[in-house]
Order: sequence, then structure tokens, then C-alpha cells
Amino acid sequence: MERGEGKGMTGKGRRVRVYFGESDRLGGRPLSHVLLEALRRRGAAGATIFHGQASFGAQSLANASTEIDVSSDLPLVLEWIDTPERVSALLPQIAAMVDGGLVTSEDVEIHRYSAHDATGRH
Repeated sequence: MERGEGKGMTGKGRRVRVYFGESDRLGGRPLSHVLLEALRRRGAAGATIFHGQASFGAQSLANASTEIDVSSDLPLVLEWIDTPERVSALLPQIAAMVDGGLVTSEDVEIHRYSAHDATGRH
């Protein structure tokens, strides 16, 4: 994996996905916020939380958002892509924060990863 100061990275990477529920908490705080903050503080390249519309999992409970019941425990997925070395170092700590849910990882090929400059262009 090539990574230069301010130049992004390309090459071999790892994608981690963490599946959990909107109502999941750690230390009284939303798990989504705790996970994102932990990754940022530990120098991860970046992560995104996706909101799902419906799900079922290990307990075979269906969770879905409807017009009548919008307070359901909707599914969330955190997706984090980084260098294999950083994933190996951080994944045990991140996975330990998830009580229930699913944590997966897989190899990916990074073709482009870079920050926007001040004008909003790459």
C-alpha cells in the first residue's frame, strides 16, 4: 500500500464492515459515534456509517422502518477501508466494542483515495 503525506493511498487494502443496530450503546453513547471517534483518534484512513431500511440477524428478528413505527431499531453498517497493517492493529479493539452484531473484513484494491483540496477538487 502506498501512502504519501496528503497524497492519499493506492494498492492493497482491507475493508471492515460492522453491522449493528441504531439503538446499540456503549458507555451510554450511540455505538455509531463511539466507533467513528475511536477510529479517528487511532489514525484510521476514514469510515462511513450507512443507515439500513430493514434487517434481520442472528436472533431472526425483523426490524423495519414504516410510516407507523419509525422508532424501530434500524440497522447500521460502519464501513472502514484502510491499510492491512492498520486494520490488523485496530480491528481487535473495534470488534470488542460491539456487543452483538457482525464484524467482517476482506481484501480490497484501492484505486484512488485522496482528500479534496481547498477548492473542493482532488
